[in-house]
Amino acid sequence: MLDWDDVARIARELPDAEETTTYGQPCFKVNGRPFVNTGRVAGAIVTRAPDEERDLLIAARPEAYFTTAHYEGWEAVLVRLDAVDEDELAGRIEDSYAFMQSKPKRRARSSGRRHPGP
Repeated sequence: MLDWDDVARIARELPDAEETTTYGQPCFKVNGRPFVNTGRVAGAIVTRAPDEERDLLIAARPEAYFTTAHYEGWEAVLVRLDAVDEDELAGRIEDSYAFMQSKPKRRARSSGRRHPGP
């Protein structure tokens, strides 16, 4: 069965992929936006996809692709690692990467602190 080490190996090969964390969990970002990360479901990863692509993936292979209420409203599709082979996983990660790479670079978040004036 594939695991996060396989996901990370594939993601590291993509140009400008940044290995980091989101909400304290491992993830990879491009343009400051996550394109693959661990999620709330054991044995699954979170990838990004436009709504139409997500719906097609789930309809075509519900044993491999799914979503949960937590991800409603997000352009995300979860992937069961025990239901895909390495080629399919690589393709899904590459598609997720391309989708997020096409979006504008995310600006750094402000801490909300105000600096004292002069």
